[in-house]
Amino acid sequence: MGEKTEFDATLDATPDATRGRLRQMLRLVRALIRHHEGAFSIAVGGAAVFGVCTALSAAVVRMITDDVIRPRFEDGSVPLGTVAWVLGLLVLVGLVRAVGVVVRRMWATRTVWRATDTISTEVIHRLAQQPVPWHRRQSTGDLITRAGVDAEAATAVLSPLPFTTGVAVMVLVSSALLLITDLWLGIAAICVFPVVIGMNVRYQRRVDRYFNLAQEELGQLSAAVHESFDGVAVVKSFGAERRETERLAVIASRLRQARLQAVRVRSTFESLLDGVPTAATVLLVVGGAHRVSAGAMTVGEVTSVVYLFTLLVFPLRLFGFMLSEVPHSMAGWRRIRSLLDQPVVSDPAEGLRHAHDTSIELQDVHFSHDGEREVLTGVNAHVLGGRTTAVVGATGAGKTTLLHIIAGLVPATAGSVTVPEGGVRLVFQEPFLLADTVRENITLGHAVPTADIEAALAVAEASFVHDLPAGLDTEVGERGVGLSGGQRQRIALARALVRHPQVLLLDDTTSALDPTTEAKVLANLRSELADTTLVAVASRPSTIALADDVLYLDAGTVVAHGTHDELLASVPSYRRLIEAFEHDRESLDAAVASVGREAVSDE
Repeated sequence: MGEKTEFDATLDATPDATRGRLRQMLRLVRALIRHHEGAFSIAVGGAAVFGVCTALSAAVVRMITDDVIRPRFEDGSVPLGTVAWVLGLLVLVGLVRAVGVVVRRMWATRTVWRATDTISTEVIHRLAQQPVPWHRRQSTGDLITRAGVDAEAATAVLSPLPFTTGVAVMVLVSSALLLITDLWLGIAAICVFPVVIGMNVRYQRRVDRYFNLAQEELGQLSAAVHESFDGVAVVKSFGAERRETERLAVIASRLRQARLQAVRVRSTFESLLDGVPTAATVLLVVGGAHRVSAGAMTVGEVTSVVYLFTLLVFPLRLFGFMLSEVPHSMAGWRRIRSLLDQPVVSDPAEGLRHAHDTSIELQDVHFSHDGEREVLTGVNAHVLGGRTTAVVGATGAGKTTLLHIIAGLVPATAGSVTVPEGGVRLVFQEPFLLADTVRENITLGHAVPTADIEAALAVAEASFVHDLPAGLDTEVGERGVGLSGGQRQRIALARALVRHPQVLLLDDTTSALDPTTEAKVLANLRSELADTTLVAVASRPSTIALADDVLYLDAGTVVAHGTHDELLASVPSYRRLIEAFEHDRESLDAAVASVGREAVSDE
């Protein structure tokens, strides 16, 4: 299993019905707050002060009624000192209560933010730990949801929690005051509390499954939207807008139904939570009137009881709100735990052997996807250090897979791969650029001297960077949309070069460059990186001819390894492949020229 975290010791990801929902809730809360106990304790302290002052305000109301209002009506006057004392006490209680509210809200918000940040950071850290093969099996949109939406959902219960603890203090103090004021009327008021709590528990049980379902559907919707937007060019090119719209609409409809069910349950719960306390207040007024007429209570005491119970109605509703957030938070937390509890898959790079020179050794290397069709079958090759080797083969021969294995991105199914102890860098055919500056795309946040960046740009023939509006600090847009394919490839090449690799792997990296620029780039690489082993997938005959030797693959097997001229003379299938490359290139050039002539004639 994967590395255990602090959260693991506090909350098991798999719900166990035998432990009960209340225990799950308590364990969830404990798991969330133990990382930020200081901030949470301050918030709870502020809430407790608020609760005590709220309960004491009922005693002040009784004093106002019995010591100020009633004597004024009965005697016609009230001593100024009594008025000043009662009003001063009312202001003091109000001020302390206000301070409690400010402290509670401020530190409760900090607790939520810090807990969300902690969980999101842990999720991102776990995602960074997982190697490329694991990520290829995941949905990018779903992973984004877990680090963002699910983290926020998991901590949603923390926002009302400090206030709920304050309500608990207020209920205890108020219950004592109610019983002291009048035993029977106090008992009647207190009996409403378990009724409200019972409604909350029943609500939680009913709405739990809808929140779980909604959270799962939200993850699927995020994944589908990310996939659709990521491939928007393909969708529009093939006129698949309606198909994608319908696909997203189906998922959105399932999400809508799940949330509507949760809203229906919640609306019923809210209605009962309004109606029960209101009915209880009416009964308390009627009962209090009878107690006053019987001489068992004063008007001030009845007023304080009703006022105190009225004050408790709204906090009890927020107590219900806290319980209503528990299913939502549990749903988000379970999805996060299902990700964090996955073991960290072994990194294929750890399976590479290392040598002290810059050569590459492949011994009986096999690779297949999930044990099915083999992409590479018994590859044996020795690539000498400090040389340029072209990997040549037809489409599907396994060229890209071979480079991925050498780079340690995917593991070989069998066999061994030996690479230098220093860095191995791979530049992809389709380079990925961040929506950031050219400088950040080259350095990736590392401290790289500008001189090294300039040297890498020069080798990659990327001087066009200096013609951009802000030079190295120009924003390139999402995936480098503001640049051409060749420009993106050269920036990606410069990104690899600033790290001074001992082995540089190029997966048809210069395919978007014109032959002249490509020849310059390869010449620069050879002259500036004399000690670096360069392995490049190539399909242009002119590029292949520039390599020191050629590794010829066919159907996942090394057919021949030698110089370009040697293979042309001794391997008929290689010669036919090169001729096909030349024919394809000539046909493409002719087609481009024809299009250009037609454009000119149209003008």
